[in-house]
Amino acid sequence: MTVKKNSAPILSMTGFANSETRFPAGLLLIELRAVNHRYLELNVKIEDSLRQFEALVREQLQTKLGRGKVECRLSLKSDSASSNKLALNTAMVTQIAQTLKSLHQHFAEAQPVNLVDIFKLPGVLQTEAVDTETLAQSVQSGLSQAIDELIAARQREGEKLKQVLLDRLQGVREQIAIVKPLLPQVIQQYQEKLTAKLREAMQADDDRVRQEIVLYAQRTDVDEELARLNSHITEMDRILAAGGPVGKKLDFLMQEMNREANTLGSKSVAIETTQVSMQLKVLIEQMREQIQNIE
Repeated sequence: MTVKKNSAPILSMTGFANSETRFPAGLLLIELRAVNHRYLELNVKIEDSLRQFEALVREQLQTKLGRGKVECRLSLKSDSASSNKLALNTAMVTQIAQTLKSLHQHFAEAQPVNLVDIFKLPGVLQTEAVDTETLAQSVQSGLSQAIDELIAARQREGEKLKQVLLDRLQGVREQIAIVKPLLPQVIQQYQEKLTAKLREAMQADDDRVRQEIVLYAQRTDVDEELARLNSHITEMDRILAAGGPVGKKLDFLMQEMNREANTLGSKSVAIETTQVSMQLKVLIEQMREQIQNIE
């Protein structure tokens, strides 16, 4: 008994995500924007206080993302809920107290020093230093959350793109279904018209006319093109059902399908087949445009 494997999701290369991670010094803000690209191109914009984590950020992005042009922004923001705690610099305060005591011996009648003025002196009050390891964990956690959200957004968009492709693929099937039953009648009518013209122009015997008709019929036969189109449709169905990073495979199939549609048009001997060829090329181009956004 064969077990059917679950298909992998199809991902768009377009998406947006952000995250806010709270840590003792405030909020870590991370924003990700992605658009389509042939390869993975990272543009990391990070403020100076976080510059030490740039290599970590790039590694994490490269591990989880495939194709796409991705812009990543990281910044720190202080807020009232997580404002930096102030700590008293006891060494400096002790030194100031000793200095004031000595001065008081010389200026006994001087006004007492205002404590608020002492607090304003540089270095008396200090903010607690942010632990590097804690900040690194915040960066990793926040970035992981943002990447997961980006992948989820790309997956949702990928499902929409997949449905668009399936709809256009059904359109291709319908065009083939239109032209295939017409071919014998179209070819027969054209052969009769061509036979009359050849007899009139060549004044040849029937054998010569039949030879010319057979040669021209071979050049205008589109059965192979239609068979290959059906084969490409089957392969595209299989690829879409399997899912995963299928963008490049689908793009190659579009080139092959467009080649068959062009050949169908060049071999056309009737307005019906010409119209089908044009409609096929429109549908294929619409699919190709959507495929450019698929990872």
